[in-house]
Amino acid sequence: MRYYSWKAELLRVGVPLSLVAGTCALFDLGVLPLLVAAVLACAWLLRHLQRLSDWLYGGAKDDPPEAVGMWGQVFDVIYELQRDSSQNSDRLQAMIDYLHSSFASMSDAVVMLDPHGNIEWCNSSAHDLLGLREVDDKGRQLVNLLRSPAFLRYFEAERYQAPLEMVSPVNSLINLSISVSFFGRRNRLLFARDVTRTHRLEQMRKDFVANVSHELRTPLTVINGYLETFAEYGGENGRWDRAVDQMLQQSRRMNLLIQDLMLLSRLESVPKLADESLIRLRPLMEMIREESGTAAKGQRRIEIECDDNIAINGNANELRSAFSNLAVNAARYTAENDRIILRWYQDDYHAYFEVEDTGIGIEPQYIPRLTERFYRVDQSRSLDTGGTGLGLAIVKHVLIRHRAELRIRSAPNQGSVFTCVFPKSAAVAV
Repeated sequence: MRYYSWKAELLRVGVPLSLVAGTCALFDLGVLPLLVAAVLACAWLLRHLQRLSDWLYGGAKDDPPEAVGMWGQVFDVIYELQRDSSQNSDRLQAMIDYLHSSFASMSDAVVMLDPHGNIEWCNSSAHDLLGLREVDDKGRQLVNLLRSPAFLRYFEAERYQAPLEMVSPVNSLINLSISVSFFGRRNRLLFARDVTRTHRLEQMRKDFVANVSHELRTPLTVINGYLETFAEYGGENGRWDRAVDQMLQQSRRMNLLIQDLMLLSRLESVPKLADESLIRLRPLMEMIREESGTAAKGQRRIEIECDDNIAINGNANELRSAFSNLAVNAARYTAENDRIILRWYQDDYHAYFEVEDTGIGIEPQYIPRLTERFYRVDQSRSLDTGGTGLGLAIVKHVLIRHRAELRIRSAPNQGSVFTCVFPKSAAVAV
């Protein structure tokens, strides 16, 4: 397409007017012919402007009117832009239709919301799980249709990092996991997934652990009592004594395992923290130092660095269990004369309980899995130390209940640092 500049269009209009003006001056015709020529030039321009207006008013769907010069160029450019826009619009509409058909086929409920929380679209599963109907509920406020207090708090708080679990408003036997995310100009996309089976399996697991642990305590107590009696009155047969000592050791280890399983079950079944009190850390750390020294084989240099000006609000038994697990682990996985530091301090943002050791350390690839139940970096080494594999899982659950987190830094043969990071609001000046 040839490009016409404004200079060419000026020549197209100016040259005829100049000729008319020259003719009028040469033959002394006055200004009337020049005025007529100027009116004709304006009429020519207005005619093209009217054709452009009529074409645009019609949607510019037909071929552009024939024109010369810059007007033809304007018609052609507008037509190209309109055709490209139409193609882009068709492409976007096809993509939207594809997404709608994809969402419509999902078993999860999908709801699209505008920036004001009004329903723009939902699939058929939204009716089965949430009771929404696309035709009837389109344009209505979602919070007027889902009246669960938990959902209202979750939706209006706009903190969607974690999903919300709630009972379906359609069927109380269905458990839903609801997640919301922003897209576009604060539009929202809501997904609701049926997690009833997962919820039931998790509940069955918790009940199984709690019931089995409870039922095993009595027979283990009896077995442990008899083994202690045999160990006390043994001494005549060395092989028999070794067998009794090994059975007694495993019986005690199983008893510790049951205690840890019951503690984990209780932490999971009672999510809300109760019995909070003000805890001074130095007496607690002194007690933990005694327990760590008893659990260690050989001497350990266990030091305490405690800021006595701050205490912590929390459940004393749970925090003692968590801190003790960290310290006992440090004692088990360090050699004689290694150094262990129990540290309590704060900065401008958090309060920290830290257990640092100069022991064998952990390779980086194992660190993310340390808080999993029964996970062991070295199976044989863990069995030798007598651990249950649940200590760090207990620590993680206790910290979650206290709105805290566990951070781990370690390197092979360079020791480890386990840090419990509490929110600044948990620390209290004393």
